[in-house]
Amino acid sequence: MNTSSHPLKTTARITGIWYLFMAVSGVLGFLVFHPKIFITGDPATTLQNIIDGESIARIRLLLEFAIILSQVLTAVWFYKLFSPINEWAAWSVAIWGTVNAVAIMISAIGMASALEIADSSMPLDEQVMLISVLQSVIKNAWAAGSTFFGLWLIPMGFIVFSSQRMPIWLGYTLMIGGVGYILSTLLYYAGIEASIVNYLTIPATIGEFWMIGYLLIFGIRPNTNES
Repeated sequence: MNTSSHPLKTTARITGIWYLFMAVSGVLGFLVFHPKIFITGDPATTLQNIIDGESIARIRLLLEFAIILSQVLTAVWFYKLFSPINEWAAWSVAIWGTVNAVAIMISAIGMASALEIADSSMPLDEQVMLISVLQSVIKNAWAAGSTFFGLWLIPMGFIVFSSQRMPIWLGYTLMIGGVGYILSTLLYYAGIEASIVNYLTIPATIGEFWMIGYLLIFGIRPNTNES
C-alpha cells in the first residue's frame, strides 16, 4: 500500500491554494487596478492618477507584493509536491518560479518609486520624465519576467506527463503554454507586432487554471508503480 499518497494530496491542495491566490492577485493587480493608474504612453496622466488616486495606487502596489509572495510560495510548494517524483525537474520549477518573482519585484520597486515621486516637490516636468522612465521599467519587468514564467511551466508539464500523476494532456498544455510565453516575449522584443503573438499565451492560461482546479479538487494521483 502506498503510504505517501495522502500527504502528497494535502501538499497538492496547499499548492493549489497558493496558485489560486497568485492567479487572483494577478488578475486584480494587473488587469483591474493597473489600468486605473498606469496609462501606457501617457506619463502625465499617470502622474495625475497617482496624485488623485493615491489609495488605488497603493492597493495596486500591495497587490504586486501579493503576486510576489504567492509566486514564491507556489514555487516552494510545487518543489515539495514534485521533488519525490522528479527532483531535478522540481528544482527547475522552484528556481524559475522564484526568478519570475524577482522580476516582478523590480516592477514593485518601480511602483513604489512612482508613488514617492508623485508625492515629492520636484518640478512637474521632472516628475513626468521620471514617471515615464518608471513606467517603462514596470512594463519591461513584466515582459522580461514572462520568459521565466514560461520556463517554469515547461518542467512542471514534463513532471505531469512523464509521471502520469495528473492528466497527460495537462502536462502537454503546460509545456506548450510555457513555450508560447517564451516565444511571445522574444517576438515582442524583436519588434514583431503580429496578432498571433497575443494568442501564444492562451495555452498557458488554460493550463494554469486547469492545474489550479486539479490540485484543489483531485490533488494528485497515487503512484501506481509503488505498492
